[in-house]
Amino acid sequence: MAFWPSIVVATPAHSGVGTSLTYRSELSLAPGTLVRVPLGAREVLGVVWECPTEPPEGLTEAKTKPVAGVLDGLPPLNDRWRQLVQFAARYYQRSLGEVALAALPPQLRDLSHEQLARRLKRRAKAGAKTGAPAGEVADGHQLSDEQRQALDALATAQAPVLLFGATGSGKTEVYLQATQRALAAHADAQVLVMVPEINLTPQLEARFRERFEPLCGAGAVVCLHSGMTPAQRLSSWLAAHTGQARIVLGTRMAVLASLPGLRLIVVDEEHDPSYKSQEGARYSARDLAVYRGKVETEALAAHERCQVVLGSATPSLESWHAADQGRYLRLAMPARIGGGALPRLRLVDMNHQPKGAVLAPPLVAAMAERIGRGEQCLVLLNRRGYAPVLACHDCGWKSACPHCSAYRVFHKLDRTLRCHHCGFTERVPRACPDCGNLDIAPVGRGTEQVEEQLAGLLADVKRPDGGPARVARMDADSTRLKGSLEVQLATMHSGEVDVLVGTQMIAKGHDFRRITLVASINADSGLFASDYRAPERLFALLMQAAGRAGRDAAQSAASEMWVQTWYPQHPLFASLKQHDFPAFAVTQLAERLSAGMPPHGHQALLRADARTQQAAQAYLNAAAQAAVGLPHFEDVTLYPAVPLTIQRVANVERAQLLVEAASRGALQRFLSAWQPVLLASRSLPEARGLVRFAVDVDPLVI
Repeated sequence: MAFWPSIVVATPAHSGVGTSLTYRSELSLAPGTLVRVPLGAREVLGVVWECPTEPPEGLTEAKTKPVAGVLDGLPPLNDRWRQLVQFAARYYQRSLGEVALAALPPQLRDLSHEQLARRLKRRAKAGAKTGAPAGEVADGHQLSDEQRQALDALATAQAPVLLFGATGSGKTEVYLQATQRALAAHADAQVLVMVPEINLTPQLEARFRERFEPLCGAGAVVCLHSGMTPAQRLSSWLAAHTGQARIVLGTRMAVLASLPGLRLIVVDEEHDPSYKSQEGARYSARDLAVYRGKVETEALAAHERCQVVLGSATPSLESWHAADQGRYLRLAMPARIGGGALPRLRLVDMNHQPKGAVLAPPLVAAMAERIGRGEQCLVLLNRRGYAPVLACHDCGWKSACPHCSAYRVFHKLDRTLRCHHCGFTERVPRACPDCGNLDIAPVGRGTEQVEEQLAGLLADVKRPDGGPARVARMDADSTRLKGSLEVQLATMHSGEVDVLVGTQMIAKGHDFRRITLVASINADSGLFASDYRAPERLFALLMQAAGRAGRDAAQSAASEMWVQTWYPQHPLFASLKQHDFPAFAVTQLAERLSAGMPPHGHQALLRADARTQQAAQAYLNAAAQAAVGLPHFEDVTLYPAVPLTIQRVANVERAQLLVEAASRGALQRFLSAWQPVLLASRSLPEARGLVRFAVDVDPLVI
C-alpha cells in the first residue's frame, strides 16, 4: 500500500512553489515527522504535514518522487508546533516551509541517519545521568511585597501578563520564581525565557543555571541563539525537543523551538525592536509568544494553562494599549529592590557649552568625581566606529560605499573604512582619492572617538587606589570575538573599568552594581526623526540606560542620568525626568489615534529588490494597480511606491509600498487575496530586473 505524504520544504514565498509538495512513501508517516526528500537535483529536509492514503486528484505514481529517508529516532513535531508555524506563515504572508524549516537547526539538514542516531544516543545517556525532578521553591530568596503580589497574580491570571516593573525592581527574580513553580507543578514542564539580544544571555544564563541545575540536573538549562555554533544549536534543540531541557533561554528564534512540555513563556524587555525579524519571515517573536501561549493552553486540561509574561520597564505601546483594553493583565512593580531611588535626570543644554564640545565640561567633572569615589560611569552613544564619515573639505569627497547609498564608517583602530550595510571594507586612503588632499578628516563621532577623548579628558583622574582612570568600550566591534563579551562584562562587574562607553547593547538588562552615573551624549537624533516610532524608541532607550545607575540601594540616592541636548524644553524630557512612562504612553497613543497609526491602525509593507530603482518601483506600482477590484480592496489604502531610506545595498536597489487598514482582519484578508497577484506580477514587462519581493506585516520601520 502506498501513502502520499504532503511535505513542506524550505521554499520562499516569492518562489511560487506552493504550500507543500506531494511525495510517495511505502510507510505511513505521522504528521510532524522529519524526512529527506528530493527537490530538483538536491536532497533536502522536509516536515510531513499530513499523510493521506489517496493521491491528490490528477497525480499518479509516475509523477511523484519517493521519500528518500526518515529521520528515525526523532519524535515527530507535535500538533501545537505545527499550528504555531501555520499561523506564522499565514499571518506574515510567508510560505509554510520557509517558516517551518527556518525553525529547525541547520545541522539537522546535513546529518546522516548514523550521525543523528549517535547524537540521540549520547543525549539519552546524558539525560539519564543528569535528569532530576524540580524541587519546591527554594528558601533564601527574599521577595518584596510587589514581587510576591505579582507572583500571586501570575498564578491565577487567565490572560497574558504585562509585568510593568521599574529597572531594578526585581523582575528577573519574579521570572525565576515563576519558572520554579511551573517546573515543580509538572514533572515534564518546560519554560521558555526570551531576551532581545545575545549579549544579555550570559548574565541570565548564569542566574538560571545557579538556581535550577541543583534542582533539575546539569542539562536542565540550554540556550538557543544565532551566536552558537551549528553543533551547539543542534544539541540545544534536541534537548528541548526531547524534553530533557527544562528551561530554554534564547533570542527571537527560540519562540519557534519545539518544546512539547511548555508551561511558561517569559519575554524579557518585550518592547525591544530586536524581537521583530527584519529578514526572512519577518515575524514578531513577542506576538508569536502570545499566540503560542494561547495554543498551548487550549491543548491543556481545563484548569491548566501555559502562562505568558511580557516584562519591561518601558513596554511597547502595542502591549500597553492591549492592557488598557483588558486583553493583557498589567501588573505594576514601581519600586526598586531595597527601596533604592531611580536616578535623577540632569539635562545639559548644549547651547550653553563651549563650541564643538563633544562632552560638556560639567559632565566630565561629575564623572571625575565619581571615579575618585570608586564608582563607575556609563556613556551611551548609539553609533559604533570612530566617525560615521571621512571627508575632504577641499573638494567635498566623502567615504561613500560604492555598493550602497550609504557612507562607510571610519574605524581608527585598524585604519579601515567599513560599510555597516554590505560589509565592504578598505584601508583608509593616504590622501583624498579625488583631489589628492592629504588633510582628510573624520566628520561626526562614534564610540571609538568618545572612548579616545574620554581617556584624554580623564588622564589626570585617580581612582581610590591611586591608579589612573580606566575607560573601556563595548559595542558590536569590541565583542566580535568569541568570549570577548563575557570578558568585558567580568571586568565591569569586578570594578576594573571606571567608564564604559558603548552602544545600546550596554543600556538594557545588565546589572552593574557600581554604576552611579549614566550619560547620553547624542539623544537629539531621535527627537525629530521621520519615523513615528522614534520618540517611543528614544524614551525606552534613555529610561533603560538610566536604569543601569543606582542599582545598589546604598548608592541610589546619588545616582544620576545626564542627557546632553540642544532642545531641553522638548516634552519627551519632561516625562523622562519624572520616570513617568504612563504619561508618555498616554500622549503617544493619543497622537497615534489622531493619525490612525498602530496600534490604532494596521500596516504592511510590500518591499521589492531589483537591479534598478525604476524596476523596483515599477513592480510595486504594477502590483498595486493589479490589486484594484480584489476582495477587500476597498478596506485598505495603498500608497505610491517610494525608495527605502537607504535605497541601495550591495548593488541592489530597494523600494517599498505601504498598505494601511483600520482593522487587522481587513488587512489580512486583502493580503491573502493579493498574494497570487504579487506572484503573477513578477512576469510583467515592468518588473524586468526584479530580484525578489517580500511582504512585511506590522513593520517597525517605515
